[in-house]
Amino acid sequence: MTATGQPAAPPTDERLLRTSPLRKLLGRPELGSVVGAVAVFLFFALVADSFLQASSLGTVLYAASTIGIMAAPVALLMIGGEFDLSAGVMVTSSALISSMFSYQMTANVWVGVFVSLLVTLGFGAFNGFMLTRTKLPSFIITLGTFLMLTGLNLGFTKLISGTVSTKSIGNMEGFDSARKVFASYLTIGDVEFKVTILWWAALVAIATWILIRTRFGNWIFAVGGEADAARAVGVPVIRTRIGLYLGVAFAAWVSGQHLLFSYDVVQSGEGVGNELIYIIAAVIGGCLITGGYGSAIGSAVGAIIFGMTSKGIVYAEWNPDWFKFFLGAMLLLATLLNHWVRKRAEATT
Repeated sequence: MTATGQPAAPPTDERLLRTSPLRKLLGRPELGSVVGAVAVFLFFALVADSFLQASSLGTVLYAASTIGIMAAPVALLMIGGEFDLSAGVMVTSSALISSMFSYQMTANVWVGVFVSLLVTLGFGAFNGFMLTRTKLPSFIITLGTFLMLTGLNLGFTKLISGTVSTKSIGNMEGFDSARKVFASYLTIGDVEFKVTILWWAALVAIATWILIRTRFGNWIFAVGGEADAARAVGVPVIRTRIGLYLGVAFAAWVSGQHLLFSYDVVQSGEGVGNELIYIIAAVIGGCLITGGYGSAIGSAVGAIIFGMTSKGIVYAEWNPDWFKFFLGAMLLLATLLNHWVRKRAEATT
């Protein structure tokens, strides 16, 4: 007798399986930060009456943009599995180079701006090169760069200017046009929006496009997930890491020029500690410390949370000394929430 039965069903390609909207939502790295941002907004809307005023919007977005400009490339770097502890002082270095070169060479301010761009990119290339050549952890490499830049900022400023701050360049040729690019503002109704908000939006959009639409974005996730495995399948690990550090350096240059052209002079000791805030914004936005997971949009949400908290405390008329406490609490809660969301997403796959 011959047994007969239904023919076996062809194997189904899991890439063609439909994913439910809930599963897609749970899989987004920025989900936890969005929930946190809504909670922070509602909290300060209840405790601070002026928080909901139209004029407060521009202030909150400006505070968020000063962090978000740096948080976006820092997020990409963390997705790639690396850190940059020199990012905060690199912003100050960029501003100091522009100011002192322009003043000492009596050149057009724009000459100093472009010299600063080249030197700042050199700092980023140095971090990436040292990381890939020495095989030391990025924590050690960039900590060394942080200390060197901190000393150079103070030493060169005092050597050239005689004080801890730069000389005024407000009356030099090109200053007004450079201020329009890096430190101007647009008034809509009664609300002033600083140009840094546009820089921030552009950098987040570019970073998101890189992660989602380009081969380099795939390389970033691969290097952050497992560098050796990525190298085995042809991913240029060295080039990817150096490119990520160049991205952080470029954002530091943008932030540094904003610092200079907003206040005309720069204090050499500024920027110390800001690198931790950039990392916090990226982590709150869903980036994993271990790399391989995160998004640029999440870093933007993390920066918005920072902006709402820093200004919400002022609007609520609380002691600003409590700000760091709230920032630390949000970091812990956001990390726990992101971990829970990721576990739920993995459980539904």
